[in-house]
Amino acid sequence: MSELTRLTERIDRLETRLAYQDETIEQLNQTITAQWKQIDVLTRQVAQLSERLQEAEANAPGPANERPPHY
Repeated sequence: MSELTRLTERIDRLETRLAYQDETIEQLNQTITAQWKQIDVLTRQVAQLSERLQEAEANAPGPANERPPHY
């Protein structure tokens, strides 16, 4: 096998690896983007639930730390 053939095969292998790596990077980027959107939605939901809980606690009758009557 000549030196030129070996170099050509090596370049072909490297180009193939690069193509697969580019595809993998794109898939990872899409996954991260989808996860970030989901995290953003969940963060907003937690904030809304926290606000609702604070409102419910503020509107609850009687003190929050009051002992039940059976004590």
